[in-house]
Amino acid sequence: MAAAAGVRVLPASPNWYSSRCSDASSDGRLFGFAARHRVCLLDVGGGAAPAFYGELIGHTDRISGFAFCHCPGQSSLCASSSDDGSVKIWDAEALAPVAGYSLHQNAISALHWSPLVKDLIVSGDEKGIIVCYWHNRSDSQQFFPEPRTIFCLTCSPHHENLVAIGYKDGMVVIIDISRKREVLHRLRGHDDEIHCLAWCPVPGEERLPAWQDELQVPSEEGKVPNGELTQSTAMKKGCYLASGSKDQTIRIWSCTRGRSVMTLKLPPTKRRGGAVDPAVKERIWLTVHWPSGRSTEIVSSCFGGELLLWDLSQSGKRKWTLLGSSEGQNHSRIVFNLSSVKLQDKELLFSISMDRDVKCWDLSTLDCSWTMPSLGGFVYSLAFSPVDTGCLAIGVGDSMIRVWNTLSMNNTYDVKTFWQSIKSKVTALSWHPTKEGCLAFGTDDGKVGIFDTFSSSAKNKPPQISSTYHKKTVYTLAWGPPTPPLSSGEAEQPSVTLYSCAGEGIVFQHNPWKLNGEANDINKVIRDTNSIKHKLPARTEISWKPDGKLLALGNEDGSIEIFQAPNLKLLCTIQQHHKLINAIRWHHEHGSQPELSYLIASGSINATIYVHNLKSIVESSSESPLTITEPFRTLAGHTAKITSLSWSPHHEGRLVSACYDGTAQVWDVMKEEPLCNYRGHQGRLLSVQWSPVDSDSVYTGADDFSVHKWHISKQEHTRPPQGKKSIELEKKRSMQPKVKTKKKKKPIEKSPAKQDLSDAMNGDESGKEMLLEEDGVSDHEGEKAAQEAELPDKVSTTVSKDTFSSTYDYSSLSLPKPFVTQKATPVKKDPPKEKPTSDASLKKRKPRSILPFSTFMDHRSKDELHQDCLRLAACLKTKDNNEDVSPDFKDRIHLGLFTDRASLHKMIDVEGKQHLENGHPELFQQLMLWKGDMKGVLQAAAERGELTDQLVAISPMVGYQAWVWTVEAFAKQLCFQEQYVKAASHLLSIHKVYEAVELLKANHFYREAIVIAKARLRPEDPVLRDLYTSWAALLEKDGHYSMAAKCYLGASSPYDAVKVLAKKGDVTSLKTAAQLALISGEEELSATLSFRCAQDLLLSRNWVGAQEVLQQHKTLFGQRLVFCLNELLCKCLSERNPSDRKSPVPPCYHSWELNRDTSFFDMVIEVWQNVLGMDSAEQATCAREQLCSIEHPPSTSNTHPKQVLFHISHDLTLAALSYHTATWDEAVKSILGAVSRSYDAGNFTLMQEICSIILPEGCENLRHKLDSTNSQSMDACRSLEGFVAYGLLYDLWWNPPKHSLVLQNAGLDPVLCPSEQTALEKSYVSGQSSSEETPDQTAVEMDENLCNTTEVHRCETESDSRTSSVDLVDRQSKLRGCKVLLSEEIAALQNTQRDIAEVQQILADMIRQHQQQRNNLQENTNGSTQESNLQQSSETESDKPCSDSNQMNGKDEVKEPITLPELTKQLLKAKQKLAEFPDNLKVFPFPDVLECCLVFLHIGSQCPPELREQALDLLRKDGSANMYKKAGKRFLT
Repeated sequence: MAAAAGVRVLPASPNWYSSRCSDASSDGRLFGFAARHRVCLLDVGGGAAPAFYGELIGHTDRISGFAFCHCPGQSSLCASSSDDGSVKIWDAEALAPVAGYSLHQNAISALHWSPLVKDLIVSGDEKGIIVCYWHNRSDSQQFFPEPRTIFCLTCSPHHENLVAIGYKDGMVVIIDISRKREVLHRLRGHDDEIHCLAWCPVPGEERLPAWQDELQVPSEEGKVPNGELTQSTAMKKGCYLASGSKDQTIRIWSCTRGRSVMTLKLPPTKRRGGAVDPAVKERIWLTVHWPSGRSTEIVSSCFGGELLLWDLSQSGKRKWTLLGSSEGQNHSRIVFNLSSVKLQDKELLFSISMDRDVKCWDLSTLDCSWTMPSLGGFVYSLAFSPVDTGCLAIGVGDSMIRVWNTLSMNNTYDVKTFWQSIKSKVTALSWHPTKEGCLAFGTDDGKVGIFDTFSSSAKNKPPQISSTYHKKTVYTLAWGPPTPPLSSGEAEQPSVTLYSCAGEGIVFQHNPWKLNGEANDINKVIRDTNSIKHKLPARTEISWKPDGKLLALGNEDGSIEIFQAPNLKLLCTIQQHHKLINAIRWHHEHGSQPELSYLIASGSINATIYVHNLKSIVESSSESPLTITEPFRTLAGHTAKITSLSWSPHHEGRLVSACYDGTAQVWDVMKEEPLCNYRGHQGRLLSVQWSPVDSDSVYTGADDFSVHKWHISKQEHTRPPQGKKSIELEKKRSMQPKVKTKKKKKPIEKSPAKQDLSDAMNGDESGKEMLLEEDGVSDHEGEKAAQEAELPDKVSTTVSKDTFSSTYDYSSLSLPKPFVTQKATPVKKDPPKEKPTSDASLKKRKPRSILPFSTFMDHRSKDELHQDCLRLAACLKTKDNNEDVSPDFKDRIHLGLFTDRASLHKMIDVEGKQHLENGHPELFQQLMLWKGDMKGVLQAAAERGELTDQLVAISPMVGYQAWVWTVEAFAKQLCFQEQYVKAASHLLSIHKVYEAVELLKANHFYREAIVIAKARLRPEDPVLRDLYTSWAALLEKDGHYSMAAKCYLGASSPYDAVKVLAKKGDVTSLKTAAQLALISGEEELSATLSFRCAQDLLLSRNWVGAQEVLQQHKTLFGQRLVFCLNELLCKCLSERNPSDRKSPVPPCYHSWELNRDTSFFDMVIEVWQNVLGMDSAEQATCAREQLCSIEHPPSTSNTHPKQVLFHISHDLTLAALSYHTATWDEAVKSILGAVSRSYDAGNFTLMQEICSIILPEGCENLRHKLDSTNSQSMDACRSLEGFVAYGLLYDLWWNPPKHSLVLQNAGLDPVLCPSEQTALEKSYVSGQSSSEETPDQTAVEMDENLCNTTEVHRCETESDSRTSSVDLVDRQSKLRGCKVLLSEEIAALQNTQRDIAEVQQILADMIRQHQQQRNNLQENTNGSTQESNLQQSSETESDKPCSDSNQMNGKDEVKEPITLPELTKQLLKAKQKLAEFPDNLKVFPFPDVLECCLVFLHIGSQCPPELREQALDLLRKDGSANMYKKAGKRFLT
């Protein structure tokens, strides 16, 4: 048993952030706390100082809960819960497990042993599940009161079924485990983690006078009046519960009322000398303890580690007292657990804290009885001060140094802690040989510094740090005499300097007086003194002979070199270990046998310890260094690597060794005999020191976070464990937890530190000793779980990882991203279960090697490789003798790597050839680049079309010309691959701008070409203009007009831009084009386009838009007048004949004020003057001139009605202007033009309407105003009268009086149906092809949908109310007014014109028939053209009125074929006849006289007889044409 062996121990630190992981046994003898995955037991029954009792070992993961059984008679039973999911029950006195169970699926976060039920253990986990386990009957039950994370739980000391549970979110729940619906109360009030729950040790809820205040205030759970519960029931049932929370309050709850009765707020206490970094924001842990038997006093933790005793009976400000009156008694960091025990007359309180101290308090005096320090990391180094006897420095992996005064009388554990500026694991320590309190330390991150541990203020004084850092872990520190350059004593020098040796294999000499100066690498001195050329081995250990005359350096290759001070002359080399040296120690000098001081003991990764005697070497006068290969003594027995050695200062030739096999061994060196073996540690030993004051005591430090002081005489074993024992030790170690991937916990405070131990149990061959992962947190850094990563302690530097990886490193060249990044992927912080996936993602495919053949050759069998070495050496030797001969390696071409350039070239060629054969030209190219033969590669690649960006990028190394040539070749290659833009960019890089532009242009990349040309060429360069125009032409062809216009503008030819914009011809394009022309100064073009645009708008009846377009141009003023008149005319027409048909586009009129009372012309002129601003006569004349210059073609029946109307408006505008300036002769001509135009267009109704709008009173007034001497105007007037009469005549015929209709219907008056007749005649006059077409066409053409000729019959319904006689007279006078139509000379003229037309028609027919025959001959050769011509001819035939009338009129006549000469004669005759007529008849048009004759005759009885006679005369005389013969047959027979 540990206690029996009298072992004094500095144990591992208690675990942090657990609500209950320490407890005292009820008999007051033992105090236990969880330290990592073990429970440490202290014997505290002795009173003054605690003694280490032992450890409970068995869990494989961090322990989260620990509790003793407090039932009488079972005081040594205890239970622990672990993150490994298990709960174990132990017998503490026997240090043996009793039982165990794993019922939780999740990490257990709280545990308590019921104080009333002796075998009940209650535990809760992070998911909220509670397990109750009765271990005597192995029965269990689960509860799930809330789906929240449990932080703590406590069983009631008064009621066996009640358990209080505290949750992470501040909820407190009380459950009854005997009931189905377990929750009794949900206590709400805290708003953050519940850290601790404590039941009042005294049952009942008697109210203290001070508590009344909160009962008056209604709490969250509703108001409870004072008198509701009688005193007695409350006494029986109730019990108070205290809770401490992260929200910095303690609440006292009433269990019966289920509500809070008191809240205590933590006071801001004054911190007293706490060793804490002010930069670290302190976390809070609020634990509470209700000491037994005191209902009015509670102990709680506070902000910085202070403990408070609260007096609950005090009213007003809650009264609290600070525990620990004198300086330094308090904890310096937050306190996690409190537990108390009654011992004889005293009540003791135990506390564990983040500062790694366990303290015991006397509750009667509130003073600290004792403090037990503990360690939060591996113990890497132990060192006794040579000056201050018994003062032991301990270097720990928790970034703190402990200095333990082992001789202190009143305090067994008198320990000072140093943490300032260390911030890393302390791996090496060394006391100054003469100066008190001067302690050098080295750390895991390569830092070297010196603490002053002696001065009173030392506790807060930071160390001096050397400005020279090692790159890796510091292995050893040693004070020794100065060597050059420090020993070259010009100025005053220190008597000793500090030497440090670290993982990168270098030893530095630091000047302790000037640590901020540069440290010296002692290898430099060694090289100079011994004139060494070869590479020096990596140093791993350093040891000075105590008299300062000899220095031993241990090396990574296992050799030990002995140097002589001060110039470090090499005396000898010990070639014994062959593995990395971990420890070297010289024997002390104060024995009775002085020759023993030349003994040197050494230990390495090999388990054997060798002792050498250097006396003869030192005394020999040999000039050259010697080599020792035989040991003086061999100490064999350990089974793992040796980590530390220490000679006994009390004996001669007695040595103790620390080993990775978990034991320390004492040897009698001279007899090579093992004396005693210590096996008390639970891990691998890392350091050992023989006590300087007690020859029977040895101190050891291990990776179980503890230091043991043990007695040699009390050990039962004499030698290290062998065989089976060794296996057991292995098993014991394998119980230690494996390193897990760390889960990053969200809240920093939440999860307790996971204390992990690394896997590397038996050390890695290449490490001096592994720095294993340890728990804990550097005290000042305050990170709760700073698990330190594994670090190799003395890592090899010369041994490359393996040749493979080193060959692969170069290939990063061919990769897009550096290869290194792929290697150094950080460890994923995934939960453990996801690990496989994260691992898979780390395994990136290795990039292909550039030198696969050589790499392969260097990975063959050992024998082959040995042969390589021999061959290489032989070749190099012959080369030394004969400079010119290049060595011949035959098949071992890869050895070229180690000889001359020619061989290397051979090797490169072989490798390159292989790459090409395997289809990796890029690797071949890379090799050639290394070789410097780039030109060939470039040419070959260009020929094969395999140039790449990378090759082009490195081509300049060959020379400028080669680069230009390569770029051109690459551009061609890119063109083949259709990457024209990229090719152009490459051409630009060699300043071939024109070529680049041309290339892009040729492949229609105009946009890109223009960018380059504009950026690089002069603005006036013709290439640019050419680009614009070519692109514009292409765009125009594809119909992208606006884009093309932009190009033309870019090429500064706005005229073309306007043209191309207008090409689309829609309104918006024309408008834009016109504006563009105006901006560019093309006035005339702009006016033309504007007019076109206005006409388009007119077609869509948008007069407003048309006027807007026109008003920009003065030259279009005349047209504005025309459009204005056109608008008014259309308005009038639509008002006279309202249309039923809805128009798809509603007309857009101006809202002008119109004077309806005046004549049409007056109304128009008024608008012109008021709106369009035609003020002066000059303006009118000017407008007239503009309009007269425009000739409109004559209208036909095919002209669009709106077009006809527009042309009419043009004529009427001229008339109105003449009317305005009173030039009547012109006015008459213009009006006649308008009327005859509507007649020509075959729109009879329109003609009638225009006559009635312009000349409502007929032509009389007009005739009076004319100059009668001007024959031309008189002729025009006659013509006009004729048309007016013509319209009237039809009106009279179509609207006969009622009685004549009756006759007509009775058939007495056999007249043609008027509609048919007009149609017929109309067709003769206007040359329409079919009679049915006229009415329809008229209907369609009249935009305003005026009177339709087919509607003649409507007059039947209009009963004429006037007496028929009056009516008749009126009609006859009107008919007489039409007499002007029966003009003889005009009839003769028209007859002659008809003859000419008929002959011309026959001629045309003949020509057409002739063509048809010719086409028929070509039928065989060209079917398709003939077909189309036939179609054409058939169409034209049906269009010609002549053929039609032949069919209609000449059925009875057989046509005789007429010859061509005959026809010509007829034509000539008719033309002569025409010439005889006076010219004035021919100038103006006139209605068809014979047609009018027929109408007169049709009117019948109502027509005055003289007119009838005249009409018949004219018919007889001039009606020679067929159609008139037929139409007049019935009147003339």
